[in-house]
Amino acid sequence: MSDGFNDQEKHTSDAQVSSDQTSSPAHPQAHPQGRQGAHGMRYPFDDIPEPAHLKEVAPGIFWVRMKLPYTLDHINLWLIENGDGYALVDTGVANDETKATWREIIAKQLGGKPINKLIVTHLHPDHVGLAGWFSRKFRVPLEMSRTDYLMCKNLAADSGREAPEEALDFYRAAGFAPEGLDRYRQRFGGFGDGISRLPDQFIRLRDGDTFQIGAHMWQAVEGSGHAPEHIALYCPELKVLISGDQVLPRISSNVSLHPTEPKGNPLQDWIDSCAAIKQRLPNDLMVLPAHNEPFYGLHERLQSLIDGHEKGLSRLLDILDEPKRAVDVFSALFKRRIGAAVYFMATGESLAHLACLCARGQIAATRDENGVDWYQKI
Repeated sequence: MSDGFNDQEKHTSDAQVSSDQTSSPAHPQAHPQGRQGAHGMRYPFDDIPEPAHLKEVAPGIFWVRMKLPYTLDHINLWLIENGDGYALVDTGVANDETKATWREIIAKQLGGKPINKLIVTHLHPDHVGLAGWFSRKFRVPLEMSRTDYLMCKNLAADSGREAPEEALDFYRAAGFAPEGLDRYRQRFGGFGDGISRLPDQFIRLRDGDTFQIGAHMWQAVEGSGHAPEHIALYCPELKVLISGDQVLPRISSNVSLHPTEPKGNPLQDWIDSCAAIKQRLPNDLMVLPAHNEPFYGLHERLQSLIDGHEKGLSRLLDILDEPKRAVDVFSALFKRRIGAAVYFMATGESLAHLACLCARGQIAATRDENGVDWYQKI
């Protein structure tokens, strides 16, 4: 899931990027120009859908807003008319409240039509949580990327296990005190709590795949960094991008280094993904994100995300004249005080920035006799 840090709480770029957007097609209830926002973005809708109601945002595309039991308290899900039923993109977290809301929508809003296509953008519980429930209820296959499907199955299987020593070593190296390691032991295996059992089969989505939903052709667009193989959905005819967590208008998606791949470089993956999507897709799309509201200004937002992380890397490098642990560098990356609710995500994001600087050859890490990594400018 996204980390819930908005652009005022993270040291992201405040630079305004000039807009070269062309005119966009009129959408139901959309303002032709839209409400102006930061970074040259525009927001076409003044209101969000009420619980258990649908809001049409483009021909045959409906916005559903679901509650989340996290600091980030909502997710946007998308229904698309698909012949005699609907395609569903992302599902919400697996809990009784979300199931009850979906039952009300199915009974009162869909006109008796089934879910006949099920797509999940990536592995996080707020997106994939009810995929198994929908798959079994409507006997519809789950479609998502192979990496995220397998990683999700793997993480969900940790339920009931003790925290592995390798993971404890990972967070010890980051600078966790004994009480922090105890908190990790307590929370380990909780990933599967918000996920209904995944189906044992799936249909793989790959970057560049094209497929029909209703009257229109769609294309899979891969991103990486926030999730291993995130799939966004692009419709050239409707000029719409269902962006999942790959592009959010006011929240910077969490990009973390995790103990499952301690030598990875997810931040560089994220920066490269944002640059590739900016190069590949046009700028006149309505972006339908998983959090916040639909917006125009795809290129501006992608550039602001890239710039924000590059500035974070620069600030981080500036404070590494003296050796520091991962838990010592929060002030270079976050404006708010990091409390217990986001401590693990903040640590993961700090580690991702440090790993990126290491890979660029600008800093090096030295492990001391206590197993703690100290990072310093070369």
